[in-house]
Amino acid sequence: MTMPSPELKPDDQPDTLQASYSTLSPAEQRGRLRELATVFFRLGTVAFGGPAAHVAMMDDEVVKRRQWMTREQLLDLMGVTNLLPGPNSTELAIHLGYERAGWKGLFVAGSCFIFPALTMMWLLAAIYVRYETVPQVEWLLYGVKPVIIAVVLKALWKLGKKAAKDRPTTIAGVGAIAAYLLGANEILMLLVAGVLVALIKNMSNRGTTAGLFFLPISGLSVTGTASGPLAQVSAPAATAVSVGWVSVFLFFLKIGSILYGSGYVLLAFLQRDLVERYQWLSSQQLLDAVAIGQITPGPVLTTATFVGYVVAGHMGAIAGTIGIFLPAFLLVGIVNPWVPKLRQSPWASAFLDGVNAASLGLMAGVTYILTRAAVIDVPTLLIALVSAIAVFRYKINAAWLVLGGAGLGFIFKFLLA
Repeated sequence: MTMPSPELKPDDQPDTLQASYSTLSPAEQRGRLRELATVFFRLGTVAFGGPAAHVAMMDDEVVKRRQWMTREQLLDLMGVTNLLPGPNSTELAIHLGYERAGWKGLFVAGSCFIFPALTMMWLLAAIYVRYETVPQVEWLLYGVKPVIIAVVLKALWKLGKKAAKDRPTTIAGVGAIAAYLLGANEILMLLVAGVLVALIKNMSNRGTTAGLFFLPISGLSVTGTASGPLAQVSAPAATAVSVGWVSVFLFFLKIGSILYGSGYVLLAFLQRDLVERYQWLSSQQLLDAVAIGQITPGPVLTTATFVGYVVAGHMGAIAGTIGIFLPAFLLVGIVNPWVPKLRQSPWASAFLDGVNAASLGLMAGVTYILTRAAVIDVPTLLIALVSAIAVFRYKINAAWLVLGGAGLGFIFKFLLA
């Protein structure tokens, strides 16, 4: 695995860093694409902990270390991403790739961020189909989860100072935290926060007609998920399911086009459709797929890779992965050019401010839940405290901390047990 690089290489000049991709020479364009591939492959390899942790790592890498953009620009991309269906952290990676190198960068950054988790899930699916068991690596998450809490808290502190820029946005952020903990719908929460902040900030311009509000774009629902009769299966011991890769692709294309919220919402979709309606999987197989998704880095939606392999072999793994992530690539490519234009309208800009603040509120609510799940005893508390000191005081890169947390998890679980 490629280890973290210095913040800036000696020959990285500010004008080159901020230059538009189209103005670079062919050699500089290739160098920028290689850098994108390196950065997002590394992030995809160590990105444990879910979307909040992924955002924190991207903030550390893209804003602090490499200075590709300002924190305000990152917040705008986060806000827009939260209004789109699909995997939020992957869409943010795709946005960042587009910002750096257009459509080529979009595909390079997104693919490299997904690839480590995709490869691991594919391999674990092959092992699972052969041995019908889930690998036991609880020690990995035992040590990594407390580290992730410290990384996310640092990002919340930095991003929060930019998002809570005035009283309306501060109230929107606090309200989002409360609403999340009370179980409110996330998308509705973001829209309400954006509208209220826009109204409050523009109350003095009563004669102004409300301009363009950036509303979520929902992909079209794909009907006829599978063609022809579907084979039946009710348990792992049943005969193998015969499902074509086209059916797998269409099913996950539909999911990728309409899925909002955290990756755990995916579990509800899969239970309802794959287990109850189509009977491609048993409930136990679905639970095993989710469990394996928890022990791999990167986006949890690579569960589609595992499911695709289980029901349709190697072609199913490829079809499931492409199907669930393809809408994210297309939506980001369509929406990204509009983000700067939103800032030109007082109404749209204020709306985006409200969405950004609410997004940070959601991230804070998720962090609270993650902390309760990660800090479960004295060793995990110590790991979290040491990690917080390392992040806030010594500014150690998140990749090193994740590796250190994995090592400490192994020590506590096996050597000191």
